[in-house]
Amino acid sequence: MKVAVLLSGGLDSTTALHWALRHHEVVCALSFDYGSNHAARELSCARWQAEHGGVPYHEIDLRPISAHLESALLSGADAIPTGDYAEENMKQTVVPFRNGIFLAIAAGIAESKGAEGLVIAAHGGDHALYPDCREDFMAAMSAAITHGTYARLQILRPFIANTKAEITAIGAELGVDFAHTYSCYCGGELHCGQCSTCRERKESFAAAGVPDPTLYAEQA
Repeated sequence: MKVAVLLSGGLDSTTALHWALRHHEVVCALSFDYGSNHAARELSCARWQAEHGGVPYHEIDLRPISAHLESALLSGADAIPTGDYAEENMKQTVVPFRNGIFLAIAAGIAESKGAEGLVIAAHGGDHALYPDCREDFMAAMSAAITHGTYARLQILRPFIANTKAEITAIGAELGVDFAHTYSCYCGGELHCGQCSTCRERKESFAAAGVPDPTLYAEQA
């Protein structure tokens, strides 16, 4: 199947890109700049991964839209909560309907590029917190996109039942260069090591038994 991959530059979406390269024909990788604190570093990794995979890369500027959205991700590094990846912390970082916005735009681009499917790295660990990562949403959005495109596009979500640790293990098996992925919500040169996404990243490598190449400003 010809597919377009939603590629943020993080660990999950980069693994999804490598999964798609193994199982499908990737016509393009799509990244979205929605004005997050970590956009510059994350998108730099996305671009690197696409180039090294020989995949055409397209970056879509959504900053005019995100100016109307409320989220700690859009408010500067000082607004990012620290501590465990728990609902009371991470709900602050939810960008309203982010995946819905991304998928709607990606569907139009993918159909224009001759794709038959969209690959997104939504995974099991996201379900409790992010409503637009859950399978009921993904199934409904996939049906809407199928009905709304001549190409009858599908949303492929290969990791929807997987934990982040399992995705990390899959990525290692696929040969992902994790050093060129970025997760920290604070957006510094180094991963801060303290925000919830940094903690989740560390835990996923440890649980998967995969060496973590990430440089953290704080190791604790």
